[in-house]
Amino acid sequence: MDVLTQGVQDGVPWCMLFADDIMLIDDTREGLNDKLELWRLALETKGFRKSRNKTEYMECRFSGRDTESEVEVRIDSHLVPKVDKFRYLGSVIQADGELNADVGHRVGVAWAKWRLASGVLCDPKILPRMKGKFYRSVIRPAMLYGAECWAVKKTQVRRLHAAEMRMLRWMCGKTRLDRISNEVIRRQVGMAPMEDKLREARLRWFGHVRRRNADAPVQRCERVIVIGGSRGRGRPRKNWKDVIKQDLGLLDLTEDMILDRNLWKSRIRVAGYELGVVEVESGVSWKQPPYSRVRARSAYTHPLQTLLLWDSPGLLLLFNGEEFICGHLHYPTVGLDC
Repeated sequence: MDVLTQGVQDGVPWCMLFADDIMLIDDTREGLNDKLELWRLALETKGFRKSRNKTEYMECRFSGRDTESEVEVRIDSHLVPKVDKFRYLGSVIQADGELNADVGHRVGVAWAKWRLASGVLCDPKILPRMKGKFYRSVIRPAMLYGAECWAVKKTQVRRLHAAEMRMLRWMCGKTRLDRISNEVIRRQVGMAPMEDKLREARLRWFGHVRRRNADAPVQRCERVIVIGGSRGRGRPRKNWKDVIKQDLGLLDLTEDMILDRNLWKSRIRVAGYELGVVEVESGVSWKQPPYSRVRARSAYTHPLQTLLLWDSPGLLLLFNGEEFICGHLHYPTVGLDC
């Protein structure tokens, strides 16, 4: 496809190809008609044919104007239908730029995956920890597909959180009537909060984008600016850059950290809960902090610190990236095996 249409392709994001899917973008319907005709001729002269039945177009009015062009979008003599949303590469894109349809679609896909694996996830003979690992490997990736580019609202985060908690409660054989808190359920299966995982996905993708060259396609997409028109009434809509700015401020991150991959990954990573995983080597006294060796197989990683729960009564350890803090005493990490 790239070779056949090399002469008619525009740069990203005005023209994007994936397998046999073609996405064309233009400022006006007239310009879109010209592109469609150019592509039709380029393909049909090579023995290919654009599907009339599968082709559709969507109009995004970022300026807030209600005036609509009278020009119809056509491929040759076939009228192309107009839609308010469509699926592209697994995501649902809406004309108004909202995420409600995409979030709802991802929740539905996650439930479909969950039902296929319900024989394993609802088996009382399988440990909750093992169910949690299966869930993190199969169900959650389906739910958070494309979340790296979401400028989510609190209502959408709550929707994802509610769907996940319902799945986790069924996995543990519990319902809300049992009056068990979400925190306890998450600890049983070793699952981090949904909001933290969304933040991790956004910042991970943000790091990839920033490390690319300035002329990379993904960098050009980020620099696209809507010119002309006027913003509608009301509060400005929060975009992806605004959400990233909030994430950076919350985790006390700066963009110069992105160049260090290991540092960036360690600062944004969020793992799952683990209880009783901190072990002190035999023969080591807690009264000798410089010689204390702590081994942690796993831990719940908060964006700002790692919380380790030692199974002795009243002992709580906090790891801030450099040392363990126990009450008002500081224990240097001589040996840490995560």
